[in-house]
Amino acid sequence: MRIRRFARPYARAIMDVAASPEKANAIRAELQRYEEVRKASRELQEVYANPGIDAGTKIAITRKLAERMGLSELAVRVLEVLIRNHRINQLEAIVAALAAYVNEALGIAVAEVRTAKPLSDEEVRDLSKTLEKRTGRKVDVRVTTDPALIGGFVARIGSEIYDASVVGRIERFRESLS
Repeated sequence: MRIRRFARPYARAIMDVAASPEKANAIRAELQRYEEVRKASRELQEVYANPGIDAGTKIAITRKLAERMGLSELAVRVLEVLIRNHRINQLEAIVAALAAYVNEALGIAVAEVRTAKPLSDEEVRDLSKTLEKRTGRKVDVRVTTDPALIGGFVARIGSEIYDASVVGRIERFRESLS
């Protein structure tokens, strides 16, 4: 995933304030939960998007919701800064940037994997171990299903692509005949 330019300073500031990648990752998880709630609530989206509602009211609503969700004070302060800077509606991009910084600091590679069929938890673990051996790093596997692959999978880690799909094999065979 591409990191949006405006999100980098916020993510970097969260990393600095958290003082450790592990704490920053915990904050990332809290902010991600909040973003899921914000995206699921049409009313909350309208409140944050409405310039006629002052920041104090938005912060009060955010604090109340954060309290119900059990968010840490640091996560709430981050949300308040985003409200004051009119960036709360870009929370998803900021969380993605923070995740990238955390993964980099912890030496974790993110593998975007497309599979022909849904994978069981055991298959995901096996795939993760295989990719970890290939990369020499811990791998966070994110799986999506793409029936067009017919069988197998395609994994993307950074700029590297591992194509073990039936479609990929057919294409390579076709090229070898040319």
